Amino acid sequence: MNVVFISPQFPPQFFHFVVALRAHGVNVLGIGDAPYDALRPELHEALSEYFFTPRLDDYNALLRAVGYFTWRHGRIDRIDSLNETWLEVEARLREDFHVPGLLPADIARLRSKLGMHDLFKKAGVPHPDAIPVRDASGVKAFAQRVGYPLVIKPDVGVGAARTFKVSSDAEVDAAFRESLAGYVAQAFVRGTIVTYDGLVDRDGHIVFVFSHEYSDGIMETVLERRDLAIWSLKEIPSALDALGRQAVAALGLRERWFHLEFFRLADGSYVALEANLRPPGAYLPDMMNYACDIDVYRLWGRMLAGEDVRGFRYEPKYHVCHVARRSGRQYRHGHQEVVSRLGEALLLHREMPAVYQSALGDEMYLTRHRELPAMMDALRFIQAQS
Repeated sequence: MNVVFISPQFPPQFFHFVVALRAHGVNVLGIGDAPYDALRPELHEALSEYFFTPRLDDYNALLRAVGYFTWRHGRIDRIDSLNETWLEVEARLREDFHVPGLLPADIARLRSKLGMHDLFKKAGVPHPDAIPVRDASGVKAFAQRVGYPLVIKPDVGVGAARTFKVSSDAEVDAAFRESLAGYVAQAFVRGTIVTYDGLVDRDGHIVFVFSHEYSDGIMETVLERRDLAIWSLKEIPSALDALGRQAVAALGLRERWFHLEFFRLADGSYVALEANLRPPGAYLPDMMNYACDIDVYRLWGRMLAGEDVRGFRYEPKYHVCHVARRSGRQYRHGHQEVVSRLGEALLLHREMPAVYQSALGDEMYLTRHRELPAMMDALRFIQAQS
């Protein structure tokens, strides 16, 4: 089996996916924007070949790379990156080389905010009303129907980039001083973000599912530079599980990760925010591993290699928490004091890659506790400011 993996070196921990594929007999062919000598040793061992290009957005270079791999190794069976940035590139390559998986038409339908809106509404999954942004009068009329505030965001975007809130007609007029081509306006929903993350097999069966809770919304975290925390739940509320399964079925995914975000409202009900056709970002795959003492990288590798993984068993045992801190901010407890206080509960401490810092902080501590109160105590200790 020949699998092309785009950007095997980034995000940094995604090398585990490549290693898992090789462990299950897959011939892994990498395309990346880092020189071969800069790759970690595990990738040197796991990749059969590697094609370097300085720019992964140069489609002709990727076309040449996959053509070369086809000439060298035969038919390409899968093309993936598990990375939001390259979803469209993957889809184009699949279409050009007749490889199974999501194609450009699927990405256009499932990745855009308006596409998600229409899909969820049709499937009966609660979702905030949204319209394409064309002019100020249209946005104001929409606000008269659903009420202020509104969220203005790119129809296709990642991590709340270029997303903002408007709370009056005057703020709508001010927003239109800049081009809003390709934007949507969405009714603002006040609630707690919880995720529905997992894997579906080749037949669309969910073989693994997990949930995380966010301390703040990503938009608020980015715009207000809040200290975010994300923690894993030991149990998925039944209402969230039912709605998550309904949403996954509506998406019609096969042999794929999914990362769905929902708002939990004050009355305990749920509203879908958006669907992502990839694993949850940053270190959330590792958080799932630590919470259950499993290996989701290997699970994905087994599935892609053709194994039947519907019998996979797991049990969340811990609450694992990503605790962010920002450089330049004065915290009450220094790094060494945090390390000493947490002891064995501290799993990792990492500086975050620049692309993640606006949402996920400049550095993060990954902690693990059996009980939620202990986890919350550690979270407060790490983020306490002077």
